[in-house]
Amino acid sequence: MLNIQGLSIKIAGTDHHAVADLSFTLKAGQTFALVGESGSGKSMTALAIMRLLPDAARIDAGKVSLAETDLFALSEAQMRAVRGGKVAMIFQEPATCLNPVLRIGDQLLENMRLHTTYRGPELKKRAIQWLEKVGIPEPAQRFHDYPFQFSGGQRQRIMIAMALAVEPDVLIADEPTTALDVTVQAQILQLLKDMQQELGLTVLLITHDLAVVQQMADQIGLLRQGRLVLQSSAEAFFKHPEHAYARQLLEAVPSFAQREKKYGLPTPLQPQQEQASPVLSVQDLVISYKQKRHLFKASPAIPVVRELSFDLYKGETLALLGASGCGKSTVAKALLRLMDEQVQVSGQAQLAGQDILLSRGAQLAQQRKIIQIVFQDPFASLNPRMMVGDILAEGLKSLQPHWSAAQRQQRIKELLELTAMPANSMQRYAHEFSGGQRQRIAIARALAVEPQVLICDEPTSALDVSVQAQILDLLIQLQKETGLAYLFITHNFSVVEYIADRVAVMDKGKIIEMGSAQQVLLQPQQPVTQQLLASVPRLSLEATIN
Repeated sequence: MLNIQGLSIKIAGTDHHAVADLSFTLKAGQTFALVGESGSGKSMTALAIMRLLPDAARIDAGKVSLAETDLFALSEAQMRAVRGGKVAMIFQEPATCLNPVLRIGDQLLENMRLHTTYRGPELKKRAIQWLEKVGIPEPAQRFHDYPFQFSGGQRQRIMIAMALAVEPDVLIADEPTTALDVTVQAQILQLLKDMQQELGLTVLLITHDLAVVQQMADQIGLLRQGRLVLQSSAEAFFKHPEHAYARQLLEAVPSFAQREKKYGLPTPLQPQQEQASPVLSVQDLVISYKQKRHLFKASPAIPVVRELSFDLYKGETLALLGASGCGKSTVAKALLRLMDEQVQVSGQAQLAGQDILLSRGAQLAQQRKIIQIVFQDPFASLNPRMMVGDILAEGLKSLQPHWSAAQRQQRIKELLELTAMPANSMQRYAHEFSGGQRQRIAIARALAVEPQVLICDEPTSALDVSVQAQILDLLIQLQKETGLAYLFITHNFSVVEYIADRVAVMDKGKIIEMGSAQQVLLQPQQPVTQQLLASVPRLSLEATIN
């Protein structure tokens, strides 16, 4: 169905090849998983197939054939008929792919009108059906909403609906479940399997989640530094990994077992910890989105977070879990005072003895030295017009104004080393890095002012397992050295096993279950928690990796 022969992609103005002499074949109805570290050329390969390479990259050699058609020989007009119709793509970062000023229904209809024969009422009916299939609640009503009115996970589902609604021959899925909670991920993966059976859909799956790869893939190609170092069946890859890098990736998957081996299992809060004052204490937090005022009256505000309470202690990691849209990220942004214009907030949030919800001006600036955040979507949170060095210096200038330029430069160098970024990163822009590297820049920025509390909103969702392991180990080491407290928002349960001391599970804006990591993850009491855990893809390794 899709044949890649000798593909090489060169970066303009350099001798560097992002992809070098890459060859593999996708058979009809098969799922081929392309795995490898961040920056290894996985997404660049996908963009080359779609002929969507950025200006800084060009195809140096090779051929890509769809059935008998040479895609590189087509005119741009001919390629537009293929792109999005015969070959559809789910991109890694939905926030950058959805038009912010168009309703999501209009964007879905536009795509289907171009590449399907549906018209009139049937077109809209099919579009709404696809939103329902990918798990968007109340799809007929949400059809008229804008992208910003959806959570990160819901925006990813919309992107998946847009790709599948045209019923393509080949689907390129670049991290299709990165932003999804485990229950929706299970639905989407099952939907992809069903589509393969119904349509004979061929899938090129790009992901760093090896449990998903094991569940979905027929064949696996392992990329490293732009070269294919291993190609094998999925069964052979997981039972008898031949390449040392494959074994390294499998060993990097976080779990309770890996944590016990490296650091010992988490211990419950000691009495002296419970008697000490928490660094962050949230009591009866209610967050409601403000509604538009009508001519004579204002609509009542709709609460999305209800009576939420928790304490976070020095040196502790509290993981906040729950389905996409349950209010996790809303809690994070409200605590950082990033949503004052959009929401009404009541309750208390004591940070180092002061209520951050009531702080203003200079007092709020001081508190922002204490609490920082790493956002879910690094591309949207990094200024595209600023070099990385300036991005990291910006927070230091604002919150550490007494530091000299030399002190700031030294701190930036330390941060880049801590997060395993190249030494020349300061002179480069965010778009020049892979998704995983951009997330490391976001983590470095948050750590710049040496906070006491770090809110991590899906901080490793864009990272491959080897880099994820480095970042998690970095966060654990920093915590041991500085007593940093983490509020860790994620849907990745293996990450929770590795890093969390306590777990709080949210559903419909409320915390429904809270306890130690072992208690909640191994002996869940609430049906919602049990359902979440039942949906988690588990990596099964039958062979012992030496």
